[in-house]
Amino acid sequence: MVPKWVEKRYKELWNSYKDSPFRFEDAADVLRKKMKDSEEQVNVILSELRKGGWLKVDFDPEDARKRIYTLKSSEEIITQILSINNSKLTRSDLEGLLKKAADLIRTRVDYAFILFLLFYKRISDKWENEFENAYKEAIEDGLNEEEAKEEAKNSIYHDFDISQDLLWENIRKDPARLPENFSKAMKILAERNPELKDVFENVDFVQFTTNRENVEILRQLVELFSAKPLHHVSPDILGDAYEWILRYFAPQKAKEGEVYTPREVIKLIVEILSPRPGESVYDPALGSSGMLIASYKYVKDEKGKSEADKLFLFGQEANHKTLALSEMNLFIHDIRNAQIALGDTLLYPKFKEGEGIKTFDVVIANPPWNQDGYAEETLKKAEFWRERFNKYGFPPNQSADWAWIEHMLSSANNRNGRVGVVIDNGCLFRSGKEKAIRTGIVKDDLIDTVILLPEKLFYNTGAPGAIIILNKNKQKERKGTILFINASKEYEQHPEVRKLNRLGDEHINKIVKAYREFTNIDGFSMVVAHEKIKENDYNLNVTLYVFPEEETEEIDIEKEWEEAHKIEKELKEIEKKIEDYLLELKEG
Repeated sequence: MVPKWVEKRYKELWNSYKDSPFRFEDAADVLRKKMKDSEEQVNVILSELRKGGWLKVDFDPEDARKRIYTLKSSEEIITQILSINNSKLTRSDLEGLLKKAADLIRTRVDYAFILFLLFYKRISDKWENEFENAYKEAIEDGLNEEEAKEEAKNSIYHDFDISQDLLWENIRKDPARLPENFSKAMKILAERNPELKDVFENVDFVQFTTNRENVEILRQLVELFSAKPLHHVSPDILGDAYEWILRYFAPQKAKEGEVYTPREVIKLIVEILSPRPGESVYDPALGSSGMLIASYKYVKDEKGKSEADKLFLFGQEANHKTLALSEMNLFIHDIRNAQIALGDTLLYPKFKEGEGIKTFDVVIANPPWNQDGYAEETLKKAEFWRERFNKYGFPPNQSADWAWIEHMLSSANNRNGRVGVVIDNGCLFRSGKEKAIRTGIVKDDLIDTVILLPEKLFYNTGAPGAIIILNKNKQKERKGTILFINASKEYEQHPEVRKLNRLGDEHINKIVKAYREFTNIDGFSMVVAHEKIKENDYNLNVTLYVFPEEETEEIDIEKEWEEAHKIEKELKEIEKKIEDYLLELKEG
């Protein structure tokens, strides 16, 4: 299938040309008039149609450097889709495969091995598919078989530089040497593909298989992943599968201190911040890249892949292993325009501009809540500490919540910088140093909206989190106020984890609508002036300003009286029976 936005263009082209041949200029003329597409976008559209099998491409007999295009009919496309689907891996197939892999390792083996094998199988299968397509094109261009094979190996046709002996099927051929072969392959691939260095340095198959039981687990995992090719699976489906593994193991990882942000919470915050093509998006507490991927998908769903590719994505992560998972997640989602770095963001921010830190249009994160060890004496040793922490002050040693917010504010540009942070609800009302920072930020009119989330959304805590939206350039009608949204009742039972709740689409839509309309809704949202917040000593606890209305039940007085009278009559009958019973015992 092709993306929906491409399908719309297909219909316009079909209306104009049906199954008659046309040239690039013809397509550009139609799509410019009908869809306002640029020539660059037309190139992408034709490429997507060709990759989806909806378009036939031939050489132009008048000019061999050009192409002639012919659309396939909807009947041809449907037949093609049905035939492909017989052998193609579906979303449910892939999730079923990963469920088997998860059951196989249970809690004995780090789930990162599943993600790595999924990633390696994908890039290997994709290389083979790219080779096959390049080979066919080379043959069509007049090369003989040997010349075509050599041409198809050229790195210009491939996302990654992989030699044929390192492909999945060739590694799989020798089950007894799987650990050594994977280790050798990773070393070579890291040298040839520097962007994959972090990924391959964080998986040690030799150490993994020092345990004899793990040797058999690895063999079974490899056979499991060998069952189906992954080159035809769309990045969206494959990305969802990768996310499924992260989510599946989140409860277990939460006990070990790892944080997984529910994708519904990420979807909510991204929809509020609404990143646009050409903007930069930065996550200083990257994790598995969920925030960046959701920002990319948001633009892709709204505008198409070519516009999403115009986003500039940046992220920093302190944990080396988590960074590797993040890089794989981005590659699996076919996102190649992200720059991510390793390091402690609060102490050593990696993205710099001139003599200071780099600034972005959108800054978005779920940093570690109540992180300790970042008191004043520590942060004064950090790079750019005056630029980031000097204005509003330093947090207490036991919680760096506001230090993260200060860093994110400093990282937002002054033109249209928007900040969205998922944070512990307690930072909204705690006193002391946190209150001092909070007060300064409120006075500077930087806080736009505060949202109280429901309890039990997160795998590592049952506490209700909060979302704070900050804006360097608030709209005129929002200045001098803060919108408080109490979404504590906006949840449904989690379908997979019995003790958890989650945000449903209707809850997300309701919250986003309230944010955009910036209005009072009884028991749900309230626009509060700074004077009122000052009266409350700069306490931003949402329940102080808006509290969900309790549902009142209408009472049918006549019916209730009849019920009470009936119960009273029944009680008298029971009392009479007990008296008679006691009298019989006494007389007996």
